[in-house]
Amino acid sequence: MSAPNSLKDVYLDEMKDLWSANDQMTRAVKQLGEKVSDPKLKQMLEHSVGGIEKHTGVLKQLIEAAGGQAEPEHCKGMEGLVTEALKHGIKEASSDGKLQDVAIIAQYQRMSHYGLAGFGSAAAYAKVLGMSDAETKLKQAVSEIYKGDEYASKLAEAVEQAAA
Repeated sequence: MSAPNSLKDVYLDEMKDLWSANDQMTRAVKQLGEKVSDPKLKQMLEHSVGGIEKHTGVLKQLIEAAGGQAEPEHCKGMEGLVTEALKHGIKEASSDGKLQDVAIIAQYQRMSHYGLAGFGSAAAYAKVLGMSDAETKLKQAVSEIYKGDEYASKLAEAVEQAAA
């Protein structure tokens, strides 16, 4: 990636980063989902994978519509978050299923919050660039991610009480 020369370049770079982040998060969430004990959490993670893949499709479409090269730019930020998620959610997991679920929810939310920041920034760039269709689609993704995060928080409260 070369240094951006315009806001449009920053916008495209952000979305390519998000594409890579989503690909990495999808793989991690699938792995984490195999380790959960709570059926509602398992269902939420499976549903989340579909949402992440949907958002990746939106990113590809918007990159192409903006005249960018449709390929991801490796996201080192998500790489670190995924490494931590797998470490704390699987490799160093508690033998107590409820405690492991608590750790998995926390790791899932950390990765989701990275996406919130990126999609929110991309929506702001699209607005300034006068790309109202892109802004709408990116804001919709932010809204969907927030809903998933809120549901994860509710699950976390229930699982934490059960673990206590």
